[in-house]
Amino acid sequence: MRRSYRRFVQVVSAVALLAAAGGHAFAQGYPTGPIRMIVPFSAGGGVDTMGRILGQKLTDSIGKSIVIDNRGGANGNIGTGIAAKAPNNGYTLLLTGAGIVTNPSLYSKVPFDPVKDFDPISLLALAPNILVVHPSVPVKSVAQLVALAKARPGEVHYSSAGSGSTPHLAAELFKIMAKVDLLHVPYKGSGPALIGVLSGEVSIMFPAAIFAVPHVTAGRLRALAVTSVSRLPVTPELPTIAESGPKGYESSQWYGVLAPTGTADDILNLLNSHIVKIMQAADMKQQLINAGSVAVGSTREEFAAHIRAEIVKWAKVIKESGARVD
Repeated sequence: MRRSYRRFVQVVSAVALLAAAGGHAFAQGYPTGPIRMIVPFSAGGGVDTMGRILGQKLTDSIGKSIVIDNRGGANGNIGTGIAAKAPNNGYTLLLTGAGIVTNPSLYSKVPFDPVKDFDPISLLALAPNILVVHPSVPVKSVAQLVALAKARPGEVHYSSAGSGSTPHLAAELFKIMAKVDLLHVPYKGSGPALIGVLSGEVSIMFPAAIFAVPHVTAGRLRALAVTSVSRLPVTPELPTIAESGPKGYESSQWYGVLAPTGTADDILNLLNSHIVKIMQAADMKQQLINAGSVAVGSTREEFAAHIRAEIVKWAKVIKESGARVD
């Protein structure tokens, strides 16, 4: 009986060692074929653009094709849910934006858990917004805007691309931190929302820098501040909101790459090393600066911490603002 038990333990141990060795060998040979990168939005938007830029550079770096798979719908929920249920063998990745951390608070139900269903690989870049006003609004600083809003509670209107969008949540965070009452006017998309402030239908907006800068340069909008922690290289003269208004304010769209949970560490580390090198390259940094963004290229641990912090931060903002999508 004892001899049989010892033999059983030896067999189990041997199988475990072989499995571990086999997994390590698999990871070392990775990738042997194309890698699917799910982008949970339709072609042409900011997340898709980031995916295609990274996809081509990662193809060149890793030696295998990165195939972009656009799975749009439900503000990113459909594609993210597909990625969450994909095999965790390193051949399906997710390139997404900040919606992965805000959607669980905006929707009554989503088909994924941003922490439990994914292994973070790298935070790619930050895409801050710019607080702009129509030229007719008699303010030239964040402090003056706060004073105006406090003098006329509920009378200063702001536009957004819709409930739960980055410009909407950026404005709601500003309202909370500045203790002002602004009236939300949601539009169906970023383009119409920008037209709203350009036409003077609304007073202010928090559009992405890439959309705001041309209109600021042309004098059609007045820029007050950027929403990032640091000033943007594309607009170094603009202060941050934290510099000129509510201390500690920060809001940015961001892009990152994740894999289905349980993906081998060797695979995650390999992908991280390639992606960080790509994001820190001078040409990539300049390309993103021109687009009003800032390249990051983080460690896996840094990205995981960023996701957890963003979930807590925006859940509080969404709850206090009452923002809902369904």
